[in-house]
Amino acid sequence: MSSYLDFSLNGKVALVTGASYGIGFAIASAFAQAGATICFNDIKQELVDKGVAAYKEAGIEAHGYVCDVTNEEQVNAMTAQIEKEVGVIDILVNNAGIIKRIPMCDMTAAEFRQVIDVDLNAPFIVSKAVIPGMIKKGHGKIINICSMMSELGRETVSAYASAKGGLKMLTRNICSEYGEYNIQCNGIGPGYIETPQTAPLRELQEDGSRHPFDQFIVGRTPAARWLKPEELTGPAVFLASEASNAVNGHILYVDGGILAYIGKQPN
Repeated sequence: MSSYLDFSLNGKVALVTGASYGIGFAIASAFAQAGATICFNDIKQELVDKGVAAYKEAGIEAHGYVCDVTNEEQVNAMTAQIEKEVGVIDILVNNAGIIKRIPMCDMTAAEFRQVIDVDLNAPFIVSKAVIPGMIKKGHGKIINICSMMSELGRETVSAYASAKGGLKMLTRNICSEYGEYNIQCNGIGPGYIETPQTAPLRELQEDGSRHPFDQFIVGRTPAARWLKPEELTGPAVFLASEASNAVNGHILYVDGGILAYIGKQPN
């Protein structure tokens, strides 16, 4: 098979941060189906244990590690442990993230810094930890989970949008700085995804009507629906595979068309 059509991840070691559940879990599971060995972290042992159990139930043997990705010492220790126990990391997905929906003038500087720390500093720290191994190995794939908030603003998400906008540019800078070492760094920008965290926003109201935010998202999306985590997996496998070797510094928005759409004209 031509390498330009090679979507296999056989023999690859993939680290997906914060992948005990949700988007990270879906991406890691797809990597496993494509042949990769899966490593993931979470901040608490109980979350790691739940993640390992969920992967096992899906028929996947995943390696879980307790690690705070904002702590450089912990990240370096985890990276060294993975290299010793599993192998040098070929694929990194910077998935771990948080959001605080607080109006800007009500948000403290400490709250703002926390979001920046998890959503922007952590991808820098983890990428920095794995890049030397990728250089020695002669290849590497880094995928940053960006957001439509890399491009758009909205009420109450000043910290999140700032972090994701910064992550978009970190993606492009890693491409610029390490592309010559056959390392590709790209981003995926999810749209609004059906996850346990968004479930309350999709529940019917007592009168049978849709939640106002649900109505807003469906009306704002050309696909006219929320997306499923699994719909991110095809793009993720592509960006992790040899088929994407010429794709670098790109943000692939998997958003059902939101960024292309100005919205419906009022009746």
